[in-house]
Amino acid sequence: MKQILSLTAVAASAISALAAQQQPFTYPWGSSTTSAPNPDSYKFKWPVKRVAVIGTGVGGLIAYRELIENGFEVDIYERDNLPGGNWHYTDETPVDAPVPNAPIAVGDFEPSLPPQGVKLPYTEEYEEGHVAQQYRRVHRAPKPIWASLKSNAPAPIQQIRETPWPKGTEWELPHAKLARYIRAFASWHGVNANDGNPNAFYNTRVEHVERSETGWSLLSKELVKTEANTTRATWNKRHYDAVVVATGRYNAPNVPAISGLEQWNDRFPGKITHARAYRRPEEFKDKTVLVIGAAVGTSGGEIAREVIQHAKQVYVSVRPDRFRGPHFPLDVFLRRLPPNITLIGEIKTCSDPGSGIETSEIHLVNGTVFSGVDHIILGTGYRYTYPFLPQYVNSTLGTNGTLPREEGYTQPLITDGTHIRSLYLDAFYIPDPTLLFINANFGMQSFTFAEFVSLAAAKVWSGKADFPNTAALWEWYDKAVVDRLGYGRQFQFYGAERTQAALRFFVGWLNEAADKYGGRQIDNLPAEYVSNSYPDTRSCTRPDHGGRNDSNAEVSKIWVSARFANPDHGSNFPSNLVPVATPDIKVDGSEAWAQDWVYSDWW
Repeated sequence: MKQILSLTAVAASAISALAAQQQPFTYPWGSSTTSAPNPDSYKFKWPVKRVAVIGTGVGGLIAYRELIENGFEVDIYERDNLPGGNWHYTDETPVDAPVPNAPIAVGDFEPSLPPQGVKLPYTEEYEEGHVAQQYRRVHRAPKPIWASLKSNAPAPIQQIRETPWPKGTEWELPHAKLARYIRAFASWHGVNANDGNPNAFYNTRVEHVERSETGWSLLSKELVKTEANTTRATWNKRHYDAVVVATGRYNAPNVPAISGLEQWNDRFPGKITHARAYRRPEEFKDKTVLVIGAAVGTSGGEIAREVIQHAKQVYVSVRPDRFRGPHFPLDVFLRRLPPNITLIGEIKTCSDPGSGIETSEIHLVNGTVFSGVDHIILGTGYRYTYPFLPQYVNSTLGTNGTLPREEGYTQPLITDGTHIRSLYLDAFYIPDPTLLFINANFGMQSFTFAEFVSLAAAKVWSGKADFPNTAALWEWYDKAVVDRLGYGRQFQFYGAERTQAALRFFVGWLNEAADKYGGRQIDNLPAEYVSNSYPDTRSCTRPDHGGRNDSNAEVSKIWVSARFANPDHGSNFPSNLVPVATPDIKVDGSEAWAQDWVYSDWW
């Protein structure tokens, strides 16, 4: 190594200064007790009776329940062999992440279509072997969680209200218990993989969804191993009046555009992996590991904490936190890094590869040059991508480009993969609200938030709730863009305050609709299960939330204090792994970032 700098103190000081620059923000939700923002309601082009739900994670299953209970005919699709979404752990890992990133229209997978002109359903069979096994692996996409992973939100908040955790359940839950919990919920509603429900399609990936003049067509591909020791693929097409996308946020890995990284990946196969493929730390015993992006999400930092118990050395590379709006600040993630990890700055280039990765040099933006790394783990997050909706992807727009809102222009959902566009309430596709997205945001709790969005869709599509006209939908959206300081990776962030504002809006809107049209009402979350109760001013300044009252939720205080103020309690890791934060920084769970953190299910 030519030079290595200990940047912990410098980074912490810079991060705190940047956090202090975060700007005030307001809400675009409107009054929490007003039903529709515009009395001139939206007129749907066809009645909604048949609905497809894509995904059997917690969001998809809750959507299925709400739609079934409101009289819709519902099919649910899952590419994996069990429900549970990201909580379905297997030792099998996903295929290697492409370096550089795959085109955003592909992102997670390249759709597999049947031969042109064949009659559907159409079937092909493949001899069993490595190729067939790879087909199934790519098809089902093993999930991005590791063997020791536990929940990063407390059980009282991370639960489905219909099936609350039994009294005495530990707050920090192993992934296996969360997976069983979700499968039990699926069984209760008759859509587990072994329930024999003809409307639940497991091992079935949605390849293409297309709108017509009368609804939506959905092309799917089932891929299963047969008793005859072959792999059988079956394509089919079905038609629906509405489509619910609940495929989650952790499908397409994001690989940073670091100069030379592609050449390193080609020269040193297997030495550069994305965090989604990490399973256990023992494989890094006595190795020097570089983790890139520990502040992009939880996974990089938590993996570094685990790997350091076996590795010879762990470096963690982070970029400055420059975003001014509400988000999970960088120093939150760094608080949980132990002192025997070396924090370094942003990487500029990977130099021409040498004879081995350990002899090849890495250059930092600050001029530092070092070598000796045996393995690189990319904890650099994920991109939003929906390969089955290619007509709504427009990569030419980049992060900030827009299109005229007039006939002949298809408003995009995805541009660069950092965010999702053109959604009312971050759920309904504005040009056609029969396309719905569940749990597309982060910094909210998907186990509860999905219930409000799903009930809204059920009421709107059944004519039991007024829905704003298109102009009003865009008006809400444009205000949201301003409120969130434009597009980019933080555009989908909610946090405690936005989550509560959204829930108040849904409760007011849907309960007024129930009074007007009938149907069930919905209660807000219990006060003890939400973070701070903020004054209804729609404006607060970060990071200290001046003007906030002091009714801090006990759940938040206990959880965050345990994870950040006292690592001996509630941590996944040994007590000798103390946070980076200096001793004079006190954490009691009432801090603004701490209130947001309780809503974190961000990996």
